[in-house]
Amino acid sequence: MGKRNERRSRVEAAFERLRSSIATALGAADNEHARVLAECAQQDYALRIAQAGTAAAQRDPEEIGDPSSSAFQAAMREALDDRAEIFAEWTATGPDQLTQLMAEVAPGSAGLPWSDWLGEVGTRESSAPPPELWRLGTAVVPDSPDPQPFPAAVPLLDESHLRITTDGNPEAAETLVQNLLLRLLSHFQPGSVRLHVWDVAHLTGTLPGLYPLTRAGLLTAHDPTRLDEMLDALSDHIRRIHTGALLGGHTSLRALAEEKGHRSEPWRIGVLFGNGEPLREEQQQQLQRIARSGPACGIQLIVVDMSLTVSSAIESVRLTGEDRARLSTTGPEAVVHLDESPSRNEVTKACASIAEAFLARRARVRTFDDLVPDQYWAHSSRSGLQAPVGFDEGEPVWITLGDSSPHTLIGGPSGSGKTNFLYGMLGGLAARYSPDELELYLLDFKEGVSFAQFTPGKRDPSWLPHAQLVGVNVNTDREFGLALLRFLADEMRRRAEAAKEHEVTKLEELRAEDPNGRWPRIVAVIDEFQYLFADRDNVTAQATALLEDVARRGRSQGIHLVLASQDVSGIEAFWGKPAIFEQFILRIALPKARRVLGEQNNAAMELPRWHAVVNHESGVKHGNEIARIPDATARNTFDALQLELWKQLDDSAVPPRLFDGSNLPALSTLDDYRQLSAPVGTPEVLLGQIIDVDGTAASVRLSRSPGRNIAVIGSVRVDAVSVLGAATLSLARQHLPGGIKFTIAGLLDDVDDDVHRVVDELRAAGHDVDLVGLDGIEAAMAATADSIDGRSGADVPHCLVLYAADAAQTTLERKDPTTRVSGLDHLRKILKQGPESRVHVIGWWRSANRVKNTLGMGPVDDIGAWVAFDVHGQELATFAAGQVVSWSPRARRGLFFDRAVHSRPEVILPFDLGTPDTPQVPVQRAAEEIEVWEEAGD
Repeated sequence: MGKRNERRSRVEAAFERLRSSIATALGAADNEHARVLAECAQQDYALRIAQAGTAAAQRDPEEIGDPSSSAFQAAMREALDDRAEIFAEWTATGPDQLTQLMAEVAPGSAGLPWSDWLGEVGTRESSAPPPELWRLGTAVVPDSPDPQPFPAAVPLLDESHLRITTDGNPEAAETLVQNLLLRLLSHFQPGSVRLHVWDVAHLTGTLPGLYPLTRAGLLTAHDPTRLDEMLDALSDHIRRIHTGALLGGHTSLRALAEEKGHRSEPWRIGVLFGNGEPLREEQQQQLQRIARSGPACGIQLIVVDMSLTVSSAIESVRLTGEDRARLSTTGPEAVVHLDESPSRNEVTKACASIAEAFLARRARVRTFDDLVPDQYWAHSSRSGLQAPVGFDEGEPVWITLGDSSPHTLIGGPSGSGKTNFLYGMLGGLAARYSPDELELYLLDFKEGVSFAQFTPGKRDPSWLPHAQLVGVNVNTDREFGLALLRFLADEMRRRAEAAKEHEVTKLEELRAEDPNGRWPRIVAVIDEFQYLFADRDNVTAQATALLEDVARRGRSQGIHLVLASQDVSGIEAFWGKPAIFEQFILRIALPKARRVLGEQNNAAMELPRWHAVVNHESGVKHGNEIARIPDATARNTFDALQLELWKQLDDSAVPPRLFDGSNLPALSTLDDYRQLSAPVGTPEVLLGQIIDVDGTAASVRLSRSPGRNIAVIGSVRVDAVSVLGAATLSLARQHLPGGIKFTIAGLLDDVDDDVHRVVDELRAAGHDVDLVGLDGIEAAMAATADSIDGRSGADVPHCLVLYAADAAQTTLERKDPTTRVSGLDHLRKILKQGPESRVHVIGWWRSANRVKNTLGMGPVDDIGAWVAFDVHGQELATFAAGQVVSWSPRARRGLFFDRAVHSRPEVILPFDLGTPDTPQVPVQRAAEEIEVWEEAGD
């Protein structure tokens, strides 16, 4: 029994301990639960206080919860403590930091009190980034322990729209808007900011202090009943920017200005005073679209008591009194004391000064210097080229060459100013883009030297650094225009292959993928280009195909054509091919120009002198811009700029190649001639210069193959002896003294001087020369023919140079009484068998028939290469493998054909055999010689 009681006592004690432990645990859980509930309640109150603001919760605690709640009281004490700590830190550093920030991002009128700038006309160019903030007043946080003032501002230009709520105080809103617009207008050069104002309530008198701006066109006050006109004007501006300036891939005018270094469009501020009532649905939708797309196009809206809800950035101002407001930028706790407004009289005077400065600037006659930037070569041509070409009421009118407007067509009759316009355009481009960004190829088909200014002259050694090729006096050398187009097509293909290798499609992308490569944009200017397509021949056919190809595909590879002409309608090659001119988006029409603009666009017919229509819309009338073109051909204009640019080049810079159709290339200064050296295995003789971009020499390889003889055909002595002399001297340059034998036959009295000159040079170089005349030609032929038999490869080469071989026809026809073999038989043997024995003939015959008489019944391919001068094409068909030869003789031009190389003959220029002591001097510079077109402006 005692054990049972003892056991029961232990069980009861254990149970009691268990019950006590459970009670303790349940009590602790209840306490923790209560604590958690209290903490949650406090955190909930803290969140509500944070959302409403500490000051609002303190003013109206019932809006938050039960003020008697301990959780609320604890949350409120914590919020007050946090605010006090933040305010203490803010009071110590915040106002000073904001003041310093404003000084950095809001210079001048954007951040200073109006008394420091009102009445002064702004000088800041619109190309510079606008201030990031614009001052409205001074803000304080009234609930802080020690309120410190700090500047209050809002972003605007290129950043945000502004929405103002008046709370029944429209006069204060008008004052606020006036002060803000005054800051904008006074910061930049007059004309950089344009205003559009609409007020639903006032028929007249809205912002009256700004009305002096209307006479300068800087402010447009729209009728209260015609809001649609204002919205349409802003919408049209957005459409024009998107279809013009932003076609090159830029997202905004700001991005374009950052790359190009200039802003071609002013900012436009649309100010709309509403009355709290909604607009018509279609008006509201249009306003929303403007607000959405406007910032990228330089349009900002300031709306008063109007609804504006779009995805674009919008800052808000809520007026709470006559000079009090709360801003979205400073938060709901800060109260902004708006800046004091200047008097009506002061505002009017300030706006009048801005308007007068703008009118004076617009009225000032602009000169060539105004086309040139202050800093040279500061722009990138990655996405295109831009330059001003003239001025419209003082504002620059720009041309753009890029993907959206790749090529330019310029039209105007003689004397209308095409050359002057081209000088101005090229000057603006050359000053903005370095030679690594832009290359120029310039061709003038007129009988003049307009573009020769860009090459070194006798009195002025400077040249235009961007010029790679200059062609003047090429009105009879259409092949040179064809050569330029062929070069552009080859360059286009080279760039396309590089783009394909980098897996891109256009030049802008290629430059990004290959930053170390040199990929400048190319501008090829062809003045009076219609001459290139003047005849129905192979040149026109090839040039048409190449032009169409370059115009169509060159845009993506940074190749731009600028074609100038008096009239394009008469070019038969383009009849039925409108696609060619469709690529020429940019049209320039000078006074009285016809058929350059659209069919219904007659703006050029009424243009005064020194003006042009600039149209980036393929000549459609709505794309017209009228520009006054400054004089770019007078002294100290383009020539002074060229000198300044030339001085920036280093000593390794190479001047452009000048092709002057009125001069012949000098053999002694030709690179191909200077590079010849001895000894060589197979010599290459130079006959003249091919009409191509590089100025390549026309040459013939004198290999040990049948037919490696050369004939010069034609009766023009000066041209024939030039080819013979150049061939002989270039051949001698490739052999060491004694390494070749020359037999020079002077068979006309008229060539004695030419023959002796060549002979003297050969002997001075140490070569073996036999000089024979009519009396010795028969023996010379016999000896040479006999030497062919049994010749080996080790024998010394032998060259027979025959000056007027047909003059010895009678002599050579005489037969030897013993052998019954004539000198003509020996010559034919030499022509046929000599080349394989390293015996070659370079001869001149004065007509095609006389060559045939010399060859007799032998094959004409014994003459493997020939140059013809005053011989018509039909006479040369036999020598050109039977093909039809389209050729009419031209002064100082020859037709060259090497049957081993050519598919068709090509035109060449004979050399001027001037000695190294008297090299040929290029044509004089336009600025030094030509004053007629200076006077005429063309």
